[in-house]
Amino acid sequence: MSTVKQDIFNLPNSLTMLRIIIIPAVMYLMHLGDPTSCMISALLFTAAAVTDYLDGYIARKRGLVSITGKFLDPLADKLIVMAVLLMLVQNQHMPAWLCAIVLGREISITALRALASTEGIVMAAQSGGKYKTAFQLIGLLGMIIHYEYVIDWFLVSDRVNFHAVGFIIFGVSVFFSLWSGFKYSYDFIRGIDQVKKG
Repeated sequence: MSTVKQDIFNLPNSLTMLRIIIIPAVMYLMHLGDPTSCMISALLFTAAAVTDYLDGYIARKRGLVSITGKFLDPLADKLIVMAVLLMLVQNQHMPAWLCAIVLGREISITALRALASTEGIVMAAQSGGKYKTAFQLIGLLGMIIHYEYVIDWFLVSDRVNFHAVGFIIFGVSVFFSLWSGFKYSYDFIRGIDQVKKG
């Protein structure tokens, strides 16, 4: 296998591509909307989140960090989140305006970081962005499951509305999303000022 093929099809990149491949299945199962389909979709979404951690860990551990991986990994993350958000709106499980805010933030920050890169400005990852990602994934998972289920808490059983819980957690992620977006914008403006001053 050539060096280029080894770079593209190494284990971390293969896991990343697997995340992209399962997106249509997640969307289709969410479209079906029955409890079984939603649960399978949630399991696939969870698997995608696990592979997101694994591909980065393996790449760093085995020295397999590549240009392809640096491009594909964030792309896969954004694609699956966008797909789930759009399906939630289509199923009327999320207001369209909320989806627009989240997607608008993602597109704006991606464009801002690309512009910063061309100007030689380094924009460090924000802690708010990490919290955003954690709350976002948990919140989306709850909304994908959607239905109520009886959960046993030690000696107590209770019905949990996964959609309602997921929506609240997702709301927390929106706060961190906007906060980290503000910080990125502030850092970009400061970086531009420093570049102008030489």
